[in-house]
Amino acid sequence: MKIKILLLIALLATFLFANNQKKIIYLTPDISIPFWQIIAKGVKESSTNLTYDLEVFSSDNSSKKELQNTIKAIKAKPVGIVISPTNSSNCVTVLKLIKKANIPVVIADIGTDGGEYLSYISSDNFEGAYKLGKYLTNFMKQKNITESSVGIIAIPQKRENGKLRTAGFMKALKEDSIKSADMRQQVDFSSKETYFHTKDLLSSYPNMKVIWLQGSDKYKSALKAIKESKRKVYLLTFDAEPEFLELIPNGTIILAGMQQPFLIGERAVKTLDSHLNKQYVQKNIQLSVLAISSENIDIKLEEIKRNVLGISNEAK
Repeated sequence: MKIKILLLIALLATFLFANNQKKIIYLTPDISIPFWQIIAKGVKESSTNLTYDLEVFSSDNSSKKELQNTIKAIKAKPVGIVISPTNSSNCVTVLKLIKKANIPVVIADIGTDGGEYLSYISSDNFEGAYKLGKYLTNFMKQKNITESSVGIIAIPQKRENGKLRTAGFMKALKEDSIKSADMRQQVDFSSKETYFHTKDLLSSYPNMKVIWLQGSDKYKSALKAIKESKRKVYLLTFDAEPEFLELIPNGTIILAGMQQPFLIGERAVKTLDSHLNKQYVQKNIQLSVLAISSENIDIKLEEIKRNVLGISNEAK
């Protein structure tokens, strides 16, 4: 009888250990923001398909909480971690902690200023913003507003993706001699912040005809400020919301540089799985950014639904 009990205990311990070995943890900057929700959906679907358990820890855009979540994640002893850092500088510390615990980690977007990681999956922010900028300069030529300027409401420039996004866009403007009015950086990513940044740009630059919002979820705040100004100012964004499937064709949003967050999350887990199965893993994987206007949105619709908005499976 004692032998049977010991065998049962051993089997139970093996089962629990095996389950623990199949856990992946995703550290996200702020799960309340749609972009990170869609990456999480990609991580979740890929984890389910590859039979991993998943836990998601949100840092609520706080570097301090991100460090706390990292320690919490390490204590859970997952087989791997996927991280979208709050910023590139804080990611260095996070990576040091994860390395010390000997857990493989894949970075999904934003990037890091240093440290060791298995793979970095990102959007080609420089090229994507450059393409968006070229679309915009052509649009401005068509509208005969090249003598005006372009205002920018940017994501934090401490983030590697923010720096690349700005650099690519500015290169396109410079090539066609389009002036940049000024830049305002987001800090808390609130609707109020975006609204006042837009109002500030509008009041400071009376000749400004275009505003580029380097995100998408607070577009309503920018549109509200533009409407209140009673001026004809065009809005373009980086990323997209489901409503853009209507707002781009009707001209409310003239252009959107659409990252593919669902695909980023999906590829992050597949990359971890390849490593865990002793397969070759590419160090840096860059996914294209779709430059979408009223001219090509119908052609790209299915790709946008799945990879950009993560809604294709729900529609089936």
